[in-house]
Amino acid sequence: MASRRAALDPAVKAEWDGRICHKLVEWWHTVQVPSVAVYWPIRGEPDLAVACDALAGLGVQLALPVVLQKAAPLSFAEWRFGEDMVKDAMGMVIPAQLRLMEKPAGIVIPCLGFNAAGFRLGYGGGYYDRTLETQPRPRTVGVAYEFGRVEFASAPYDVALDLVLTEA
Repeated sequence: MASRRAALDPAVKAEWDGRICHKLVEWWHTVQVPSVAVYWPIRGEPDLAVACDALAGLGVQLALPVVLQKAAPLSFAEWRFGEDMVKDAMGMVIPAQLRLMEKPAGIVIPCLGFNAAGFRLGYGGGYYDRTLETQPRPRTVGVAYEFGRVEFASAPYDVALDLVLTEA
């Protein structure tokens, strides 16, 4: 799935990302949560810039995940679209001015793959699963390309997402 994502034609990827962004804004209109954690795309993940701009325009407080400790739940930093960014020790892009906040009411989670039950395949760190185990549980939406829909058995520590959006 990672190879297929990396091989996407840039024009096709841009079109699919646009569809995903449209659906993400529609999702927000149904859940109307005041704060949403998004992600900074890495390894060919769908680019959510269009959705982030739209959500910010709707008054949604955006956040980005931050790893403060290995093998622990994620922390979250307030993020304003267009602000200065830096790479942290894990190589993740985070706001240069780190303003930690409570866990957002909604979390958008990138998926390398996903199954019909809403479980996701990521990069194996377990950060999102540990984050979703803690209360209160936020509304969750996974983001993936349709070719990432596969069948696999979940592990006891996996946490299902509320919904997964694709370009399809």
